[in-house]
Amino acid sequence: MAKQQAASQSAEEAQGWPLLERIEDPSALRALSATELGQLAEELRGFLVQTVSRTGGHLAAGLGVVELTVALHKVFQTPEDRIVWDVGHQAYPHKILTGRRDRMRSMRKKGGLAGFPKREESPYDTFGTGHASTSISAALGMAAAAKQKGEKRQVVAVIGDAAMGGGMAFEALNNAGALDLDLLVVLNDNDMSISDPVGAIRNHLAQLLSSKVYTRVREGGKQALAGVPQMRDLVGRWEEHMKGMVMPGTLFEELGFNYIGPIDGHDIATLIRTLENMQAIPGPRLLHIVTQKGRGYEPAEGDPCVYHGVTPFDPATGAMQKKAGLTYTQVFGAWLAAAGRRDSRLVAITPAMCEGSGLGAFKEAFPERYYDVGIAEEHAVTFAAGLACEGLKPVLAIYSTFLQRAYDQLVHDVALQDLDVTFAVDRAGQVGEDGPTHAGVLDLSYARSIPNLSILAPADEEECRRMLQTAYDHVGPALVRYPRGTGPGAELTAELKPLPWGRGELRRKGRGVAILAFGRLLAPALEAAEALDATVANMRFVKPLDENLILGLADHHKLLVTVEDNVIQGGAGSAVNECLAHWRRLVPVLNLGQPDRFIEHASIPDQLAACGLDAAGLREAIAAAMTDPQARVQAS
Repeated sequence: MAKQQAASQSAEEAQGWPLLERIEDPSALRALSATELGQLAEELRGFLVQTVSRTGGHLAAGLGVVELTVALHKVFQTPEDRIVWDVGHQAYPHKILTGRRDRMRSMRKKGGLAGFPKREESPYDTFGTGHASTSISAALGMAAAAKQKGEKRQVVAVIGDAAMGGGMAFEALNNAGALDLDLLVVLNDNDMSISDPVGAIRNHLAQLLSSKVYTRVREGGKQALAGVPQMRDLVGRWEEHMKGMVMPGTLFEELGFNYIGPIDGHDIATLIRTLENMQAIPGPRLLHIVTQKGRGYEPAEGDPCVYHGVTPFDPATGAMQKKAGLTYTQVFGAWLAAAGRRDSRLVAITPAMCEGSGLGAFKEAFPERYYDVGIAEEHAVTFAAGLACEGLKPVLAIYSTFLQRAYDQLVHDVALQDLDVTFAVDRAGQVGEDGPTHAGVLDLSYARSIPNLSILAPADEEECRRMLQTAYDHVGPALVRYPRGTGPGAELTAELKPLPWGRGELRRKGRGVAILAFGRLLAPALEAAEALDATVANMRFVKPLDENLILGLADHHKLLVTVEDNVIQGGAGSAVNECLAHWRRLVPVLNLGQPDRFIEHASIPDQLAACGLDAAGLREAIAAAMTDPQARVQAS
């Protein structure tokens, strides 16, 4: 099979993409025949596999919406008509068809295309995304603006079934039904079991229910019976019950949407006819389509979860490039499984990021203590609070960028009640190719001000493992934030000893300058210190701070330098400043961290260098401050 696949793909590359190469924008697509549209979809799918195999990125979701993307740009007059893609994982085919085909190999690279829709990149990217469940709200705002400005345009939100489970999506649905604006929501159902198998009858029924004849009868009946409330209500209930017998759309109908579907999301002809019909229907509409993640590429069809986000891979076999070294996520996953064996009170929670957060081993060993709550970060935090109220020991594994979405719950439901919840916060700091939408550079600032919440920042793999245990043993809410990818290669010991609470350590003794390093920036700080003969402290704890260590360093050095992979405003450096001010130490301090701007996608080393947080940047900034204490160092 692999040889056949390789031969097929080699042939495709040899002959190029004859139809796809003609599509510089969607206007060219609209001139194609039905047969040509089918061929275009196949070329688009093959081109997507070839491109992502070189760049890495999100594959399975894009493969699943190839036909939908073609149909949307065929039916709607984009970019005048607005299409809002939820999350953006599935928007790669959209990028290819909207004038960016030749730049796809630059995707997620420094200076190249973003991995998500981005308004600055193209007029076809109507809304910047990266987080889930936002599309309906944004599209509803666009529909409201069009009505207010007297502009006639279609607005479409494309949302997956997982993102539809987010609370924000239902808030938007509820509001949309009340506003009665012209909005089309396309529900891409590719995972949840919320529909029966799709077939010809369902496709025919969807076309019938979206047709002008049915719409005229439906609306005409409403008007005719408007003066007879009892009959109007009876007919309304009859219509809902008849639909409910053959389709799972009653909920959306109750929210005020005209529900159509489910239909086969890989049948271009049916998609086009149904979308054309639905264009003419006023008010909120929801089209439910059923698709297959990874469609058309056998490895991704077999394991769409693995091929959701991929590193560069061999398109003939699907084999991905493996990175050397142990990642912090793997360190967490191993600790969690071991801790679960030691303590039956431990329960693990994830908001739809099992594999990404390293929970696979725990899930397999303790399925009854594992909870995937879906894309619902706010619920995840309060759910953990409820578990803690009953004496269990919840560990919530969550990305830094997603914990932002549950800030109120972190404050009100956990910290205010001083509940014993451990937060394993992955992807802290810059995250590389996913760019600013997923960067975890705000957590120290937004979490440090919360009473009762402790914050720990490991510098290497062994320290991460020990900090997780330290936070877990601590009675009360504690947050361990660790970065994406591999660490410096610290050896993991057999013994698992908690760290002394609230204590940092001196890692290098020097003269004149003391560098206070938080988290993964300890390594470049040590490298810079060698050239400067500076003292280096591994601070370990952001809250509580090791004030004795800070004050001791202040008493014996002419300059203190704080370094952190977080924004400077309100971060760990600000905590050091507050400590020195409280104890009235007047030593000069240089705070180094993320500048006050969003850092675009690139490799993590490139991002850190752009912020002046690599060894060379730290050395340059410190040397400048030593020469001129009044100098204000700016990141390049």
